[in-house]
Amino acid sequence: MMEFFTQDWLGTPIWFWASFLAIVIVLTAFDLGFLHKEDRELGIGESLKLSAFYIGVALLFGVWVWFERGEQSGMEYFTGFFIEKALSIDNVFVISLIFTYFAIPPKYQYRALLWGIMAVIVLRGLMIAGGAALLSQAYWVLYIFAAFLVFTGIKMFFAGDEPMDVGKNPVVQWISRHMRVTKELHAQHFFVKVPDEKTGKMVRAATPLFLALVVINLADLVFAVDSVPAIFAITTDTFIVYTSNIFAILGLRALYFALAAMVHRFHYLKYALAAVLVFIGSKIFVADFLLGGAKFPAWISLGVTAALIAAGVLYSLWKTRGEEEEDWPATPELPDGQRGNRA
Repeated sequence: MMEFFTQDWLGTPIWFWASFLAIVIVLTAFDLGFLHKEDRELGIGESLKLSAFYIGVALLFGVWVWFERGEQSGMEYFTGFFIEKALSIDNVFVISLIFTYFAIPPKYQYRALLWGIMAVIVLRGLMIAGGAALLSQAYWVLYIFAAFLVFTGIKMFFAGDEPMDVGKNPVVQWISRHMRVTKELHAQHFFVKVPDEKTGKMVRAATPLFLALVVINLADLVFAVDSVPAIFAITTDTFIVYTSNIFAILGLRALYFALAAMVHRFHYLKYALAAVLVFIGSKIFVADFLLGGAKFPAWISLGVTAALIAAGVLYSLWKTRGEEEEDWPATPELPDGQRGNRA
């Protein structure tokens, strides 16, 4: 048995993977089974404390990686974690719009976020596995990732602040046309039995909470298109890429309730994130074409990334000091064609 756990899988001993998986399972079980047995609204104070706990666990895991696998791996883990954590602030803004559009009360949002995180763990794993497989067969794919990051960073810098139109999402429209969807929530349930309008028989129907969950996961896939290549540009070590990504996401649902109340204070952070993406993408070309293929120092990547993100946060807080929270758009009343029952 011990020989099995000492074998390598994707370049890392299986016992490393098993330890990480055990931590994720324990945290999720503790969160859902103990902290949130009942659906309730999470206050800002509790949100910050719980978020600090998750960040603390993630940082301790990084320290463990540092001592067990060396300074290089440790710095790469922390760089990936900080990048993903900063990018998650954009996720918070989009998730807020989604919950507002579907009129999801705060006390049901945490459960939806939890199931969303579970789906993200699987989907991110598939995306990372696919990226690792591509890079193992063709290193030049990394140049495509790098160019994409530079392009995305430049586009983000000059992009406007147009909000996401949830109602025009093609998946929402498709589900609304092809599935029975209730017009109202049914507590924390994603599916319920309702009487058919024509026959009166009880049939299964999705609820607005299910639609919100689907759109949240789709939004995360869009964000993953940026964040996954960004971490691969830091390191091609699949273990570091996946663990730093997942630990940053695990704490997102806890941090959400605090950030959602003050997301307007981070308006200028997107410019710092744009600079991070351009820097991460550019360093691949610098290392391979100007440094003759020499490894770009991990401490420089970590230092520049941390400095840019910190500058973006501090500048945003300074520029928006004294400003009151902007009103979210009023939740629209969806037409029967979108939430009505399927005939």
